[in-house]
Amino acid sequence: MDSAVDIVEIAPRTESAPGGPSFATRRRIEGWLLVLPALLLILGLSIFPLIQSFALSFQRWDLQSQEHPFVGLQNYRDVVFDARVWGALQNTGIIVVGAVVMEFLLGLGLALLFAGDFTGKRFAMPILMLPVMVVPIVVGLTWRMLWDNQYGAINQTLSWVLGRDVNIIWLAHRDSALFAMIVTDIWQWTPFMFLVLLAALSSVNPELYEAAALDGAGWWQNLRDVSLPGIAKVVAVAILFRALDAFKIFDLVYMFTQGGPGTATESISWYIYQLGFKFFRLGYASAVSFTVVILMTILATLYVARFVRGTEA
Repeated sequence: MDSAVDIVEIAPRTESAPGGPSFATRRRIEGWLLVLPALLLILGLSIFPLIQSFALSFQRWDLQSQEHPFVGLQNYRDVVFDARVWGALQNTGIIVVGAVVMEFLLGLGLALLFAGDFTGKRFAMPILMLPVMVVPIVVGLTWRMLWDNQYGAINQTLSWVLGRDVNIIWLAHRDSALFAMIVTDIWQWTPFMFLVLLAALSSVNPELYEAAALDGAGWWQNLRDVSLPGIAKVVAVAILFRALDAFKIFDLVYMFTQGGPGTATESISWYIYQLGFKFFRLGYASAVSFTVVILMTILATLYVARFVRGTEA
């Protein structure tokens, strides 16, 4: 009887009113009206500029001419033969690989440590999370002072350890400057990897460790046969997110070397910034940007197919 009454009460609301839309249609319209401001904001701030910059990549747009002629794929052909693009991609790749690998290893080690109980764990956790909460430009400014060859704490510490004066000009040479950027990025973003891996380890079924203990498995066997297989998908996603974020590195290049000496430490983001906002070659800068987007999309798709979904691309 109750269900029959409910049907009788609900049915009139779904029927079309004379000369008007049904109740369900009105609800859908109201829902779209509620999200309309957010959709317009997204279109205005992201979709429209994206389409406009894509159209710009097919034009010769610079300050040398008031006209902006359509040049087709010429900008993209220039990207392929631009040595600075490939040099910037190489520098960016070195930073990404070096930083992300070390962040994963250090993050995994800290996650394994914090997965257990030890004295001071409650106080150590907030301290470890501090670097990732610092504004990136502040991180760059602080570490630039630390890497300073005359007054920096790093050279001073090395002098104490080695027992002799150390005066390494870290930011004046390509290899040492890239090393400095990698170390700084590791300091800032290892807490992110640590937090993700700690959450993943916490979700592993503890019964698997109990079964492994009954088989006489030690610490290394637990890590190899239980922990890592149990968090493999999370590890793959965390590395992907961190690599994509590290690939956009700009703030450290800006604060440390501004691409110098010469163009030796340019990242691809810094080169695009130079093209667009220093040389005002906006058409070519857009072409470089979309070339990088296409390249990263291909690499990310192959990575996801191989390591996240576990299938061959």
